Amino acid sequence: MQLEGTIKLINETETFDSGFTKRVIVLTTKEQYPQEVAIEFVKDKTTLLDSHKVGDEVTVAINIRGNEYKGKYYVNLTGWKITKGTEFKGVTTPELKTAEAMLSETSEDDLPF
Repeated sequence: MQLEGTIKLINETETFDSGFTKRVIVLTTKEQYPQEVAIEFVKDKTTLLDSHKVGDEVTVAINIRGNEYKGKYYVNLTGWKITKGTEFKGVTTPELKTAEAMLSETSEDDLPF
């Protein structure tokens, strides 16, 4: 999956006792009702954010991660690629035909009765 938007916040890299590192950005999405979405970059992917700054328009490729801890469930968005602007696109949705368009394409000979 991917999200497009403007970088609102880039946190510093956090390093934990185990050696695990993570860095979080907040992206304001480009849609009718913009959302502010936190995306984590972990381990070696934290360096991908070094060339970006607040205000940049970017496209972020993400994975959705879920886990359970003490009976509660959590969802994280983990970034693995970030590009300025809209340099790469995901799968596009095929154009859907309306019922009227489909009916106009059929002829009387195609009817089963």
